Amino acid sequence: MTSESLTPRRGGLLDPLIQSEAWQSFSHTGLYRFLIFPLGQIIVFIVGATLLLTVLAYLVALIIPEPRPNIVLADQISRQLPGMVISGISIGFVYAMVALGYTLVYGVLKFINFAHSEIFMFGSVIGFAFMNFLSSMGVLQYWNPIALVVATVVVSGFASGILAVFIERIAYKPLRKAPRLVPLITAIGISFILQDVVRAMASVTINDFNLTYPTRNIAFFQNPILAVIGSNEVRIRVTSIIIVIAAVIMLLALNYFVNGTKAGRGIRAISMDQSTSGLMGIPVNLMISLTFFIGGAFGGAAGALFGLNVGNVTPYIGFIPGLKAFTAAVLGGIGNITGALLGGLLIGLIESFLNGLLPYFPAIGIRYTDIITFGILIAVLIFRPSGLLGERVDEKV
Repeated sequence: MTSESLTPRRGGLLDPLIQSEAWQSFSHTGLYRFLIFPLGQIIVFIVGATLLLTVLAYLVALIIPEPRPNIVLADQISRQLPGMVISGISIGFVYAMVALGYTLVYGVLKFINFAHSEIFMFGSVIGFAFMNFLSSMGVLQYWNPIALVVATVVVSGFASGILAVFIERIAYKPLRKAPRLVPLITAIGISFILQDVVRAMASVTINDFNLTYPTRNIAFFQNPILAVIGSNEVRIRVTSIIIVIAAVIMLLALNYFVNGTKAGRGIRAISMDQSTSGLMGIPVNLMISLTFFIGGAFGGAAGALFGLNVGNVTPYIGFIPGLKAFTAAVLGGIGNITGALLGGLLIGLIESFLNGLLPYFPAIGIRYTDIITFGILIAVLIFRPSGLLGERVDEKV
């Protein structure tokens, strides 16, 4: 598992500043390492991806100015651009949070946990169950909306983390020395089991497995925020803002845990060499379980936030977001925490831009969004098999 970030290259214009004593002292403080620099990375990723996709969108408009009669593509892009960026960032953070679960497990055990998409689904269902319980007790409307979101995310993340640890103990631990194909097939089997168990439980308890979040009756979550960006009036969903804020806080917390705590150092050591770590007194089984718990908690929290955003979830809701999150992890560089963040934001923004542009091309249509997205992944892996950030990290952590 790699979590080191990109470092400035020597020979640049900023060398005098970087090499100054004041900068060297500041760059080793906790404020810089665990807050300023990670936030700076997130901003750079968002701005860079947005600028790149905006330029590409206008290039398409330059090549095909009127894809339909009386439809000027450049004008449509200008009108929809703020909404596409906001939507892409919010769903991109969801993909990034789920991708981190794939990355953490791969970094420690070197196998892909394909059941992680169902951990995401489980989190969304737990979020529904928690809110539905509060609604049935008649107290949901009296909760402060922020406290409600925090409680839902915490409950969903904790329950999903416990489930991930349970799966690791009963399904993956006995197979650690087996060929890699064996735990991979087991993970796929666990995925189907979780789908059917959740569906059966939902059918028995409420006689329905189309689960609608009761927040649709709360004005705070339904009334959009109106913002004027340039000459455009943009309606920003409150849930989109909640997703971004929650994801940033959780990513900062993960960065601190991995790079600034004793347990994080233990996990990084195990990712390098399990046997040597055990000889040095590191509790290997405990650290692996902790890794699964953290990855599962992130997936479950992302599921709850996703459920709040879309409003309706099913036992099969995890497949497509899980597949795209896995794509994001591979795109950024599987095993690289920073790469998972970059890949998730890229996939989210690409998807949002394509959803905004493709409806103007009747011969293609919005259904080609996933085809183009995965085609971009294939192209990246052909020319850079380790992912966008896979080869930039030399130190294993």
